[in-house]
Amino acid sequence: MNTLVINGVVVQIEPIRHTPAGIPLLSFVLQHASEQLEAGFKRKVGCEVSAVALGELTQINIKIGDNIKAKGFLAKRSAKSNHLVLHITQLAAV
Repeated sequence: MNTLVINGVVVQIEPIRHTPAGIPLLSFVLQHASEQLEAGFKRKVGCEVSAVALGELTQINIKIGDNIKAKGFLAKRSAKSNHLVLHITQLAAV
C-alpha cells in the first residue's frame, strides 16, 4: 500500500505546465507541523513535502498560505532521482 494523507500549508507554487502528453500539471510544496505520539511520548514533527496535481486537480484554486489536506501516493520525481514527490489524488481546504 502506498497512500499518504497530510495536512499542510502551501508555501510554494509553480506555474501550471503540461506533460509531454498534454496533461496539465501543478507543482507545489506543503509545509506540515504537528505533534505525534511515538513510543508513548509526544513528539513535535515538521517537514516540507513536494507535491504534484495533474488533470482536473490543477483547476483547484490554491494559493500560498492556504491550509489544505492532501491525499495521494509517493513516487520518485524521475527515473534518475530518489527524491520523493506526493502525487495528489484528492485535495481539500482545511
